[in-house]
Amino acid sequence: MSYQHVFNDGSVCDLPVGKVVCVGRNYVDHIKELDNPMPTEPILFIKPATSLQPISQPIVIPDFTTDCHNETELSVLIGKKISKAGREEVKDAVAGYGVALDLTLRDIQAQLKKKGLPWEKAKAFDGSCPISPFIGPDALANPQDTQLKLVVNGAVRQNESTRLMINPIFDLIAYMTGFFTLLPGDIVLTGTPAGVAGLKSGDRLELTLDGRFDFSTSVA
Repeated sequence: MSYQHVFNDGSVCDLPVGKVVCVGRNYVDHIKELDNPMPTEPILFIKPATSLQPISQPIVIPDFTTDCHNETELSVLIGKKISKAGREEVKDAVAGYGVALDLTLRDIQAQLKKKGLPWEKAKAFDGSCPISPFIGPDALANPQDTQLKLVVNGAVRQNESTRLMINPIFDLIAYMTGFFTLLPGDIVLTGTPAGVAGLKSGDRLELTLDGRFDFSTSVA
């Protein structure tokens, strides 16, 4: 199934499908649960367009891993070209918000980190970014104080407010644009709260954004 940006009302978004720019370690409790050092500046990495798939499509765990983790994140769809942007320009460029999974192959990532190598094999594989339809920016009252929730097989695994981000959304995106241009159709992932854990075949996932927008998927 090919990926295309869509809105929650079922309408198709005419923006092209671009890159996914992500930040690591943007919630304190998540940093603590993995025993990682606290970053002094945002840790950025990129997933290609081939990482995207509709949230409703079953997750396929690659056969070269034994430890694929969920990372639930607020996603931001970019609607205008922005480079070296300020907060207000960033805010004006947002075309929608959604919820995404930054699937992470934790065993592969640990091997790469130990060798001081980039994380792409663990983060950027095909289908590594299941993503929901987008909600118009006006429909989310306060993206910086909205709830992200993940339930796996009926048990709550992640449940946290975006107000606990280390780097707030618009500041984070402005920071990103100081290094590379964001284009219409690009997506920004804003980091995951605590509660990451392994997924296995047959798992059923329910994701909720702002307590109002519900999405579900499963592991093949």
